[in-house]
Amino acid sequence: VQFVESGGGLVQPGGSLRLSCDASGHLSGFAMVWFCQAPGKEREHVAGINVNGLSTDFSDSVKGRFINSRNNAEDKGTVFLQMTSLGPEGTAVYYCKGDTPTSAYWGQGTQVTVSS
Repeated sequence: VQFVESGGGLVQPGGSLRLSCDASGHLSGFAMVWFCQAPGKEREHVAGINVNGLSTDFSDSVKGRFINSRNNAEDKGTVFLQMTSLGPEGTAVYYCKGDTPTSAYWGQGTQVTVSS
């Protein structure tokens, strides 16, 4: 399976973006996690969602502003990260990762730039 992120771009401070992570095949069975990596910093966890979408978690810095959801369509699943009230600190490359008990698969990332 491959994961491809999209939806990044330039947004003004206070704005919103919705990122998508498309799976090339079945998404069910994967716990999905979003990470971000700002310039000169380490990659850090942003949000996670379990295999059935009933449980989500968020880093303290985005809690209450981001929503994580998923569509486990049989032929092509997608995970979404709805981001609101973005600040300049949100400028980063955002990655999705699919986890199984034995494997991890990363997408290539999508750039988000928050700037006026």
